[in-house]
Amino acid sequence: MYIDTHVHLNADQYEEDVKEVIQRAIDAGVEKMVVVGFDRVTIEKAMELAEQYPFIYAVVGWHPVDAIDCTDKDLEWIESLAAHPKVVGIGETGLDYYWDKSPKDVQQELFRKQIRLAQKVDLPVIIHNRDATGDVVRILKEEEAHITGGIMHCYGGSVETAKECIDMNFLISLGGPVTFKNAKMPKQVATDIPLDHLLIETDAPYLAPHPHRGKRNEPALVTLVAEEIASLKDIPVEEVAKRTTENALRIFRISK
Repeated sequence: MYIDTHVHLNADQYEEDVKEVIQRAIDAGVEKMVVVGFDRVTIEKAMELAEQYPFIYAVVGWHPVDAIDCTDKDLEWIESLAAHPKVVGIGETGLDYYWDKSPKDVQQELFRKQIRLAQKVDLPVIIHNRDATGDVVRILKEEEAHITGGIMHCYGGSVETAKECIDMNFLISLGGPVTFKNAKMPKQVATDIPLDHLLIETDAPYLAPHPHRGKRNEPALVTLVAEEIASLKDIPVEEVAKRTTENALRIFRISK
């Protein structure tokens, strides 16, 4: 059985067929899914799905691209939602220097606030990082993010940085890019980082794994991520499924 630890079933791309998408995931052996909300609309939809399905959980937070839109009231609301029994993490938060909607200093301040919020409510923090590795790692260290630990979502960095994050009590989550032929670093991470520190995800509807690259992703395809990791490590896919599921249950404090 598998757990998709990061999926956006709350995205507009699933508006017409979310029930069918969820059923395909269940049929593929995906026993639990963690839906991530990152602004007002997507957080509300994540909560609705978590309350509707016993095997769906929610992560709530504010995306760095939209940091400029986040108010203190939004953070207070996120804090209040953290008490919900189906909310298992804060995020996705972090830094994104690829898009320029939100200035870097605004992103960094909101990132710090959400790390502190995660510590306050005692939940793991889920990290988004795009073109900002140095600042992400520095802020995680400065804010003592190891206190709650968390997840490096859709990790695309080096083995060395992965080890730094593991030392801060973070798990490394691999998604569709690990299946791409030219994805040298994700493949190296999958090969070198022990299973005890790995998770699998889809980030659906984005980043569909090979051979579906460029199409709408969905949680059923997390099995292809597991198969690629198993191939790179030369171990049975059942072992990848078992160990990554155990890791997910532990970090999110979800009972079997």
